Amino acid sequence: MSFEQAMTVLSRDDRFKATIYAMNTLLIHKGIYTHEEFEQLFVEWAKKQQAPKNSRQVKQAAEASA
Repeated sequence: MSFEQAMTVLSRDDRFKATIYAMNTLLIHKGIYTHEEFEQLFVEWAKKQQAPKNSRQVKQAAEASA
């Protein structure tokens, strides 16, 4: 399958996922970060998304004013 064919058959969401997969795979293979570091940051982001909505809004407001 060519790149153009893959772009045609994948949805926008799947193209985004494929891009992230390719970038992370390349960065891990190049030694920019390890798979373990990737997983740690992934979990960190997921935890932040699970925080109460009001807590996120307060934090975002504080970051914006800094």
